[in-house]
Amino acid sequence: MAAAPHGVPPPSYPVFSKPIYNLKGMGVGSRVLASPADYTEAYRPGHMWSTLLEGDHVSSDVAVVDGDPRWWRHARGIASGEGTFDYWEVHADAVPAVEDWCGRWCREHLRGYTGMLNLETIGARIIEAHLRFADQWPDLYGSGWVEALIDLYARKVWQFDDSARRTGYSVVLFVPHREQYRHPPLELQQAVRRVPDVSSLQITFHEDLPPGRHAMPPGGFRVAIVNCWTLAAGSAARDMLRAHFAVI
Repeated sequence: MAAAPHGVPPPSYPVFSKPIYNLKGMGVGSRVLASPADYTEAYRPGHMWSTLLEGDHVSSDVAVVDGDPRWWRHARGIASGEGTFDYWEVHADAVPAVEDWCGRWCREHLRGYTGMLNLETIGARIIEAHLRFADQWPDLYGSGWVEALIDLYARKVWQFDDSARRTGYSVVLFVPHREQYRHPPLELQQAVRRVPDVSSLQITFHEDLPPGRHAMPPGGFRVAIVNCWTLAAGSAARDMLRAHFAVI
């Protein structure tokens, strides 16, 4: 792909701009540049531009043993604008286009590495690679997955019975940016976790830190994640939490 750091102007537009590295995540500083005027406005030291890709945006977790992929799991995010997501669908099905192309890349470039790998792809082409897994939804990978993860690092083997995999959902609650939010009371959190088909609840901010200390996209401040087995359950649980944040 065509790419260069800011300071080297793109030969044509549109392009995609983002930090060269981002240790906080959440798409901070990322945007499409449609014109030279956009490029001038977005110019930042430490940022880069690259080819603007089209196609399915997939996040894939991969268990790798000596560069060889042994397990894959794929998720697609349903965007809601300005860097935010409505929910992620963690698929039970394989994505052959990603596994074929990225599998070859792993075997060529990751020989000697054993551990987890997260790949962000668009149109089955890698846009980001991380030597970690997506920590947002490991409970949706099934019973025994965490134990298999520990063995991967401790014993350099991958052994996991994935025959019972099922599609799950990670439903996200974004609220408007403002001065301060407080965690939901414990009773409400417990009620959310008791909703049928809810797997887990995560409160994703520190109430004792200023909002500006959190890495958040322009479109909202992420306060909670509900992992669940049906989208209806996740939406109902999110509505319970939304009511709390709406009255703060």
